[in-house]
Amino acid sequence: MGKSVYIAEKPSVAQEFAKALKLNTKRQDGYLESEDSIVTWCVGHLVTMSYPEAYDPALKRWNLQTLPFLPEQFKYEVIKDVSKQFGIVKNILTRKDVDTIYVCTDSGREGEYSP
Repeated sequence: MGKSVYIAEKPSVAQEFAKALKLNTKRQDGYLESEDSIVTWCVGHLVTMSYPEAYDPALKRWNLQTLPFLPEQFKYEVIKDVSKQFGIVKNILTRKDVDTIYVCTDSGREGEYSP
């Protein structure tokens, strides 16, 4: 059986999850790991919706004639300040030894993009 991954909002919450689950973890760069589990975090938001100019440079300046702007397919981008943590989480989620993922972030729709 593979490892379970728990994704929390921030490092302090991840530590509390590990404690509550009685996991004997070792601190790694951007996550905590035990024999059968990994607890990581998102430091708030890791990804955001792209601004209109990512679709068309002409949309950089707001204009009533181009509003509302509703793209057929939404674009997303990694937030530059947290790109390292994004890479860490991405690598964890694509590890071959991971078979279960628990999203333990805030339950609100805000921050839960569904591409």
